[in-house]
Amino acid sequence: MTKHPAPPPPDPTQLRALAVRLLLEDAAEHTPTTGRVAALARAHNVTPRTVRRWIDNARANGGTYTPPSRPHFELTDRMLEVLVRWHGNVTQAHLELKAEADNDPTLPEVPSRATFHRAVHRQLNRGQRAGLRKGEAARRRFDVFGKRERHHRNYAWETDHVEASVKVLIDGHIRKPWITWFVDCATDGICGLAVTPQTPSRESILVALRDALLTTSEHGPFGGVPQRVRVDGGKDFLCKTVGEAMDLLGTELITLPPRRPDLKPTVEAINGAVKKTLFADMPGYTEAPTLPGGKPVDPDPELLHFEVFVALLLDWVRKWNTEHTIKDLDDKTPAQTWAADPTPIRIVTANDIHAFTLERSGKPLSITSKGVRWRTRDYFAPWMVGKVGEKVHLRYMPHHDHSVELYGPETGQYLGSAVMANQAPPALRRELDRARRRQADELRRRQKKAEKNRKARYAAVNKGPTQRLDAVTEGQAIQELRDLGGADPRTQALPGFLPLPAPSDGWAVPRPRPDTDDQDEHDE
Repeated sequence: MTKHPAPPPPDPTQLRALAVRLLLEDAAEHTPTTGRVAALARAHNVTPRTVRRWIDNARANGGTYTPPSRPHFELTDRMLEVLVRWHGNVTQAHLELKAEADNDPTLPEVPSRATFHRAVHRQLNRGQRAGLRKGEAARRRFDVFGKRERHHRNYAWETDHVEASVKVLIDGHIRKPWITWFVDCATDGICGLAVTPQTPSRESILVALRDALLTTSEHGPFGGVPQRVRVDGGKDFLCKTVGEAMDLLGTELITLPPRRPDLKPTVEAINGAVKKTLFADMPGYTEAPTLPGGKPVDPDPELLHFEVFVALLLDWVRKWNTEHTIKDLDDKTPAQTWAADPTPIRIVTANDIHAFTLERSGKPLSITSKGVRWRTRDYFAPWMVGKVGEKVHLRYMPHHDHSVELYGPETGQYLGSAVMANQAPPALRRELDRARRRQADELRRRQKKAEKNRKARYAAVNKGPTQRLDAVTEGQAIQELRDLGGADPRTQALPGFLPLPAPSDGWAVPRPRPDTDDQDEHDE
C-alpha cells in the first residue's frame, strides 16, 4: 500500500490573524468576547494577555494582525551604488565599504560580511543580482511571461531573421547563411521561408512572404492571408514594400519593441529547435565544444555547399511540419493541428501577389528592339515580339537582377517576366568579383598612405623655429602633385593671358567703332 506524505501543518500566523479578525468583528457588534479570548489562548498555548496584544496589534495595522518582523540590516543607497559599480560582486563591495567606514567615522557602520550578504539577497531578487553581473539579458531569464492563447490558424503569424550557426561554402567563400521565416502561432507550422547567403534585407522578407502566402508551395497546406503579423523593430521589416503588401492584404502589422524575444515566442522556439536538431549535426557548426585554448576539435572540416545546406534545411522544415509532434498541441504535428482547424482560409494565387511583393522601378519604360533597358541592362522575353514602342511598368525583386516582371502602365495587367540579356557566366562573375576586391584594396591602401602623409611632423626643439621632418624639395613636391592628379604651378597658364583664336570664314564680326574726328567730318 502506497504511503502518501502527511499534509503540511496549517500556518499558525494565518490562523491567528483569522481569529483576531473575528474577535474584532464581534467587538464591533458589542458581542461578549471574554470566553473566546480564553479559548483562543488555550488553542495557541498562550495567555489571554498575549491574545489581547494580538488584538491591539491588529487595531494598529488597520484591522489585520501583522506579527512584528525581526529587525535586520538594510542596505543604503551608497551601498547599492558600490554594489552596482562592482557588477554584483558582494565581497568586493563589502571590502570597499568597510575600508571607507574605517577611514571616515562619519559614515554609517558596515556590518559583517555574512550580514551584508544576507541583506543583498533579501533586498535584491535573483533576477536583479543576475542583471548586475551579466546585464539585462541575464536578468530577463528570471522573468515570468504569460502564455498567449493560440486562437485559430492564420490568426497571427510571427516572423524573424536568424543567422545559421553553420559555416558553408558559397562560390569558394566561407559564410554563415541567414534564414527568414513566417510561422503560424496557432499550429507552430512554418508557412514559408527564405535563405540568403548574406545579411538579410527586404528581399528575404518578400521571398519568404510570397512563399508563406501561397498554399500551393512545398510548405503547403500552410498559408493564406493572416489576420496579423508580429515583427520586431528592424528597419528591413518596416520597409515600404512590406507595409504596402500588408495593407493590401488587410493584415495588421504589429511592431514589437526590439530585443524582446518573449513577445514572439513561437518563432524564437523554432530558432532554438533548428539549432539543436539540425545545425548541431552539420560540419562547420560554430557553437560546437572546443579544445583547451579555444581550438576547434576539427580544425579543417569539410564544409557543406550552400545548395546542400538549403536542401537539408527544407527537409527539416518538412519533417517539422508533418512528423514532429508538439506537447502543447496534444502530441500532434503542426500539419495535423492545421487540418483539424475548421477556420476558413483566405486563399491568394501567384498572379494575385505579383504586384505588391515586388519593388517598382518608377516611371514607365519603353520596349525597344533589344528589350527593356533598365539600369544599363537589357531584359527581353519572347512575348515582347511585335510590341516594340509600347510602355511597360517594371517590378523587381531586390538583389535579383537576372529577371524582372513587367506590367501594363495603364491597367496594371501582368504581361510577363523578362530575363537579362548576355548574362555573364559564373567564371567571369568570379573574376569580376576578384577585380572589384583588388580595386577596393588598392583604394584603401592609397587612402591610408594619403592620410599618413597628410599629417605634418615636426622635430623636437628647445629653441628656435620648428623644422618639418617630412621636408621635400621643390622638384619632389611637383612630381608628387603630378602623381596625385595635381598640376605644375609653373606651367599653369592664367586664362587672361591666353590669345583668342582667329574667327573662321563666314563669321559675323562686330564693325569697328569710328573715331570721333571722322564722325565730325562726316557731319560737316
